[in-house]
Amino acid sequence: MKTGHPATYDEVKKIHPLYFNIVKKRYWWFVISLIVVIPGIISLFMQGLNLGIDFKGGTMLDITFNKQVSQAAITDTMKSVGLEGPVQLSNGGTSALIRTEALEEAKRNELLGALQSKVGEYNKASLKEDKVGPAMGQELTRNAFWALLIAMGLMIGYITIRFQFSFAISGIIALLHDVLVVVGLFSLFQWEVDSTFVAAILTVFGYSINDTVIIFDRIRENESKLKRADSYEDMVDKSVWQTMRRSINTVITVLIALFSIFILGGESTRLFSLAMLIGVFSGAYSSIFIASQILLEIKIRTKKSRKGGKAVRAS
Repeated sequence: MKTGHPATYDEVKKIHPLYFNIVKKRYWWFVISLIVVIPGIISLFMQGLNLGIDFKGGTMLDITFNKQVSQAAITDTMKSVGLEGPVQLSNGGTSALIRTEALEEAKRNELLGALQSKVGEYNKASLKEDKVGPAMGQELTRNAFWALLIAMGLMIGYITIRFQFSFAISGIIALLHDVLVVVGLFSLFQWEVDSTFVAAILTVFGYSINDTVIIFDRIRENESKLKRADSYEDMVDKSVWQTMRRSINTVITVLIALFSIFILGGESTRLFSLAMLIGVFSGAYSSIFIASQILLEIKIRTKKSRKGGKAVRAS
């Protein structure tokens, strides 16, 4: 591929040994997305999300032990008294932040007694206890909702100015696809949702639109060189494949890092990294297989409406 000169469609096909026509199979990509998204939406309506104490309220205990302890030991001890929740270690494994359901005094004392006998002695003078009310969870949910709306509004404005409104609509639909995939799977499998989940969703938003804009930029560049007899479909397919190596290399690098965090990061970061893994994979998929294909459909249907409903080749 010569620098400064865009490759022809035939050259793009030869460069990629695994080449196949993505655009002509676009309805298959839409079906695959629906197969993943629809069960998640149904699950959201039927069983909702498994909200953690950040949303529904609960008790947080900050305990400093006299020795290094493990998350597994604390988690097993909590289960022995009928409790569960995330445990975050710090200070070399001597301090633990435990989050669980709202505890009455008797249940709290039972848990502390079990920790002392099964995990190790702790410093009673430094013990901190905080109760989180559901009002905080409602405020967090409201702020997250507004953050997503503001982010979408700014992205629509930015992409419309830089490209066209049709590009903006395609990009936002792809972003909503990624959010529905992550939220739907968390609802379907009832994985716990906490404040880090909101951070993961917002991060996926930024990652996904960045990859999509790269592909859109190449489509815009190639679109300006189209001749009347050229196929818009072939141009979009060519643009996607011209950015394919960059997209694959980026997503593999990010997924390796996230998978390492998921395996080695411990219980406190597992659900965050899981949401990020799903979101980044979905974001890469939607950037390649969904956003550009939706843009193509919009362009084709716009052309049809301008030609009085007659089927024409987009150009």
